[in-house]
Amino acid sequence: MRAMRLAAVAMAAAGLSLAGPAIVEAKTPAAAVKTVAPESVGFDSARLKKLDDYMAGVIAQKRVAGMTTLLVRHGKVVAFNTYGTMDGQSPMTKDAIFRIYSMSKPVTGVAMMILYEEGKWKLDDPVTKFIPEFRNLKVMTGVGPDGKPTTVPVTRPPTMREIMSHTAGFGYGLQIREPVDKMFRERGVLWSADLPDMIGKVADIPLKFQPGTDWSYSIAVDIQGYLVEKLSGQKLGDFMQSRIFGPLKMTDTGFYTGADKASRLAKLYQTDIRTWQMVPATELFGGAVPDYTKKPTLESGGGGLVSTTVDYGRFAQMLLNKGELDGARILAPATVELMGTNVIPKPVLETLSAKQGGSFSDAVGFGMDVMVVNDARKAGSISGDGEMSWGGAAGTWFWVDPTNDLYFVGMVQRLGGTGGEDLQIMSRLLTYQALVKPEN
Repeated sequence: MRAMRLAAVAMAAAGLSLAGPAIVEAKTPAAAVKTVAPESVGFDSARLKKLDDYMAGVIAQKRVAGMTTLLVRHGKVVAFNTYGTMDGQSPMTKDAIFRIYSMSKPVTGVAMMILYEEGKWKLDDPVTKFIPEFRNLKVMTGVGPDGKPTTVPVTRPPTMREIMSHTAGFGYGLQIREPVDKMFRERGVLWSADLPDMIGKVADIPLKFQPGTDWSYSIAVDIQGYLVEKLSGQKLGDFMQSRIFGPLKMTDTGFYTGADKASRLAKLYQTDIRTWQMVPATELFGGAVPDYTKKPTLESGGGGLVSTTVDYGRFAQMLLNKGELDGARILAPATVELMGTNVIPKPVLETLSAKQGGSFSDAVGFGMDVMVVNDARKAGSISGDGEMSWGGAAGTWFWVDPTNDLYFVGMVQRLGGTGGEDLQIMSRLLTYQALVKPEN
């Protein structure tokens, strides 16, 4: 989806029941995951090889150093492949750990929806009910003769629904020429000491627009991380471990690897904007690349998690199963359906469609921290209706397709784009052209 690609570039700047066993028992090493014959779940092997060949070509072209891809249908592994290297030398492994950046957002969304089910918040609650620091938010209207921003008060506080869908008006610091984002960078919002420090900085920066009147990729999911802590009484990482990672047996997912798993962390690369070549990453959004082997002081729900392909596959399978995996119930089916339901108002969708060339429309919208596809064919895709998806700043991506009972996870580590055709778009096209018997 083009909107997901736009968001990934900016960062570098409802389901069917499971018909078979889960992707892999958590005790099984990633390297031992067994695949099934593609034809047994409706795929044509020769056609599916086009997907494998394309991803191998991405490595050969040196667009990325290494990659893993995982395709699962009916709970059965159709393809689990590795390509290239971890660091320019060591072969990529199936248990490699990746910085998933904004693929953290759907996980934080699930954490929020757990608390929603417990009655801790409602969609139309004003965020000021839980974050009084936001009581005096302003909206930027322009720049005065003195070069300072001109503002007006918000007409009303942003709602939780808007916090969950990037329609609240907050900035992020990713758009170079956008004045509100410039303030985010100047005040080091993404580099705050901790979540309370971040909230204090955000409270003093104007919104981009009045709440609910537009869509802009934002700091909102880090705000959600703060909300999880306030509503649960736990640190964000502790809540995710006890309510999501532990129950789902996502043994390699968290906000850092620790020393014992550090050697499994794939090397991070970035795009050299002078040559557009891939080089080792040294900078992230205006600051030094964090050390993901050590515990951070700020646990970023918007972009701080590390994970493996198999771990994130278990998370995706849980969503595909309507909130359950291997007997662990994380959410009710209706709650997962709510996550995957567009909540962007129709007038905003129409405005976005005009501004972004159709990235959003009545066919493609946004739910609770995930992109959602209401009508795949109208959106120009051969994937399934009801798809939920998102990607990360270093090129990671996933989607969950309830219509065809499948999910896909792709992991790479290159900031600033992957040097050619969008991998999310190509992987979808090459996956679905190979699904010749969807009835199987």
